[in-house]
Amino acid sequence: MLWRTRAKFAIVTRARQTGQCVTMLAASRGKARMTKFYAAASAIAVAALLGGSLAWWWINRTAPEALSACRGGQPAGTIGGPFTLVNGQGVTVTDAEVLTKPSLVYFGYTSCPDICPFDNARNAEAVDILEERGIDATPVFITVDPERDTPTVMAETAASLHPKMVGLTGSADQIKAAAQAYKVLYSKEDSGDEYYLMNHTTYTYLMLPGIGFADYFNRETTADAMADRVACFVDAAETVAQN
Repeated sequence: MLWRTRAKFAIVTRARQTGQCVTMLAASRGKARMTKFYAAASAIAVAALLGGSLAWWWINRTAPEALSACRGGQPAGTIGGPFTLVNGQGVTVTDAEVLTKPSLVYFGYTSCPDICPFDNARNAEAVDILEERGIDATPVFITVDPERDTPTVMAETAASLHPKMVGLTGSADQIKAAAQAYKVLYSKEDSGDEYYLMNHTTYTYLMLPGIGFADYFNRETTADAMADRVACFVDAAETVAQN
């Protein structure tokens, strides 16, 4: 079964001061120096991405050639897991209610000056490309800054980026639990005022219904490349289901 939809998007940046949202790839791009935080984040993320799972063992055994052609990174089953968060309408939701279609999950925050808006816009563009191919995917934006990102703020930001985007926030404990499930690291750069920045992991995670974590995308992945890999996984999952 293919998921279908049609949507357009617009980029709206909620920047409140100049600066950069943290990316673990910044050093390789020559835009920022690698810090101990980035190094630790990279080490933990890579370790998680090298893990395994029963679901991946099964699906790899069933259709190894198809899935090996889809992967951009190493398979892993330690990424993702149950979460309980709050959507833009102030309603408490779970991962089972949110991730009902192929989903591109990204952690960031609405006051991010540049990195998060571009990453979310890229994810939204990939969703539109997938729609043109007959695949309905959902872009998901989870904040790491619940202090400022209320349900209303998340709803407005998500709507400005893509009609299908789901913006999620929650209590500090809820955000922490969700971030830990996805091996996302984040920290606050306390500036003493409301214009602080947040350090955070910048991967986008592909989650598939009934399978869970499928792959991850770094900041250098284009919308077209992302759409190609998502479509590959969806087609492979359908093939497995039919067999």
